[in-house]
Amino acid sequence: CLTWLCSSVAEKTGKVLGEFCRCYKEQYGVALFNSVRYEIEGNGGPQAQLLHRKVPLDDHVIYSGNLFQYIEENKKWRNRFCVVPHNYGLVLYENKLAYERDLPPRVLVNSAGYKILTSVDQYLELVNSSLPGVTPKSGHSPILKCPTDFPLILWHPYARHYYFCVMTGKEQEKWRAVFQDCVRHCNNGISEDSKVEAPAFTDAVRMYRQSKEQYGTWDMLCGNETQVLSNLVMEELLPELRTTIGPRLKGKAQERQRTWIQISDAVYRMVYEQTKAQYDAAMAKCEQERPQMESTIRTDMDQIITSKEHLASKIRAFVLPKAEVCVRNHVQPYISSILEALMTPTSQGFAEVREVFFKEVTDMNMNIVNEGGLEKLVEYMEKLSHLAFHPVKMQSCYEKMDQLKLEGLQQRFDVSSTSVFKQRAQIHMRQQMDDAVYTFETLLHQELGKLHGKDDLCKSIQRILERVLKKYDYDSSTVRKKFFREALLQITIPFLLKKLAPTCKGELAKFQELIFEDFASFILVENTYEEVVLQSVMKDIMQAVKEAAVQRKHNLYRDSMVMHNSDPNLHLLGEGIPIDWGEEYSGQPEAEPAADKRRRAKQVVSVIQDEEGVLPYEVGAEAVLQPGSPEPREPNPGVPPSSPDGVEEIREALVKESLGDGVEAEERLTNVAPASPVPGADVLSEARVPHAAPASPTPGAETPSPSAGTACHQPSDKETGEEVAPLGGECSPPQPTGTTESGEGVQTEF
Repeated sequence: CLTWLCSSVAEKTGKVLGEFCRCYKEQYGVALFNSVRYEIEGNGGPQAQLLHRKVPLDDHVIYSGNLFQYIEENKKWRNRFCVVPHNYGLVLYENKLAYERDLPPRVLVNSAGYKILTSVDQYLELVNSSLPGVTPKSGHSPILKCPTDFPLILWHPYARHYYFCVMTGKEQEKWRAVFQDCVRHCNNGISEDSKVEAPAFTDAVRMYRQSKEQYGTWDMLCGNETQVLSNLVMEELLPELRTTIGPRLKGKAQERQRTWIQISDAVYRMVYEQTKAQYDAAMAKCEQERPQMESTIRTDMDQIITSKEHLASKIRAFVLPKAEVCVRNHVQPYISSILEALMTPTSQGFAEVREVFFKEVTDMNMNIVNEGGLEKLVEYMEKLSHLAFHPVKMQSCYEKMDQLKLEGLQQRFDVSSTSVFKQRAQIHMRQQMDDAVYTFETLLHQELGKLHGKDDLCKSIQRILERVLKKYDYDSSTVRKKFFREALLQITIPFLLKKLAPTCKGELAKFQELIFEDFASFILVENTYEEVVLQSVMKDIMQAVKEAAVQRKHNLYRDSMVMHNSDPNLHLLGEGIPIDWGEEYSGQPEAEPAADKRRRAKQVVSVIQDEEGVLPYEVGAEAVLQPGSPEPREPNPGVPPSSPDGVEEIREALVKESLGDGVEAEERLTNVAPASPVPGADVLSEARVPHAAPASPTPGAETPSPSAGTACHQPSDKETGEEVAPLGGECSPPQPTGTTESGEGVQTEF
């Protein structure tokens, strides 16, 4: 069975990647031509008024803290120290001391494609639907029990699931906001800075799916390129495996569900490794051919453009009449409804961004008046400079997009989910907030040398705030209008292509003879056809957005409103060295040792304080939650702990947990059984968070320096779980990307 499984995975992966790589090679030439043409001709939109920060989170940690994780290998809930670094990976350490000593983490999670669930019932519903016909009977124990009322579950349709819990609702809200920010960031894993590879990749994915009659948005277009392609393979492979393997799983319903999740994760890892190898080879080949292709483009640019326009005119004459009828009958009547559904939550979200920024700066100014001095300004500016990356303070902005509902339009236009539009708008919100904050701190930094006294400082802050808000209003209007146009195209174009396919797609082959052979790498009939279809609806979309701006209902600037650059030297300031308020004004020029710098890394989100008498997590010692005992016991590294007897006893143990001696954390935990290549193969027999921003930022507490570290145990694949390249090769235990053989650390690329 294992040999058959590995063979099936390799065969399906090879088939899908073979077809995709053909699409990618075609789209690469088109994307390269478009990039060179844009470089030569230039067609930029309105100039942004706000500055853009190049390295927003260097040497910062988004959040760190303790929470309980369910370890599937021994069915235990264990205390883990979780760190969310600037790259938004979830890094789980055995305890805080292990992190401070730079010991390797237990688990690395790239959260792309995951959903954050705060209810066990939600999770069980998804698990029950993943394996049709396998549902635990009423009264039987479910696949997962949580010892508290505040679970946090990371669910993925293909990869491993992660189970966490905390003690209070306040902690759950904060962790949920942090996890959602991680998912949002990791989902946006394809770099927009790449002007050739990124559009070539996304267009190739779209063309491949359309060749399978799959139009419309796709929820699993998330993560980096290899993750997206792995999702593409799994979308076709998993139903086949479910049909073949599902009926042959043995045991109780809960055991079959657990086994299926393990099999799916193992297959996903195998697919990932094989996909990465084949995609990297295809990319390398295109890069090798790029210089020659680019030379041809620059030499024959005019001829290529003329040839493409001639082809477009012929296709337009054939397609446009049919497309215009389709637009008039099936799209035009609904454009205003779609736009209104998009505009209301999006504009509310951007208005909330403005309000949060205004409130934070105003509170800072008032506190400076009351407390006084440059020292307090530096303290507050260090916090304000990363406001956009504070998941809890930004949550009131992000949650406005939860109102986005397309109602009946979603079914009409084959939009599987609105999540792609929600996340895109939220990413724009975060970027606009950071641009506003960076512009504010740059202007204020420029003014500091000219100010005399506290009154001058406060007046200057207020004046700069007003200037930045005007710039924000203009830029946010530009960003929103672009977002609305792109979203309308994403919704309507696939619908039109699907409608026109029966009458138009079969006739496109006859236009191939109009393309000169020398230019065939840069001009594709299919792409030109889609451009013609886009032109048929673009006029109506532009008109709808323009009319919305004229109404001023959502605080949009009209297209005729052009804000001239009132700060001609501002963008030059933005090119300078990034401002470090602490180093520049703290009076401590000497550099910190690397180890101290790691321990004292600035944290964007402050740790929850023990304000309500809630039992704090222990910092030093590993808590082994043993049911039926009043105090947690320390693990014996040589003896695997026994399984818990019941969730009620675990809950009692959690409530009674107390602080342990940090020295005891030096004992490393070894609780892992050897990993099999495909878990479960032995059973294949015959076969809304509220806005919680404080009135003013408060500095985080410094961590005391621990003693020198000790030798560490190198975690196995079972311990490390999901790597950033979270997957393994064929029938062999997967190795983390960049893991050092010496066991000094687990390196990764999120």
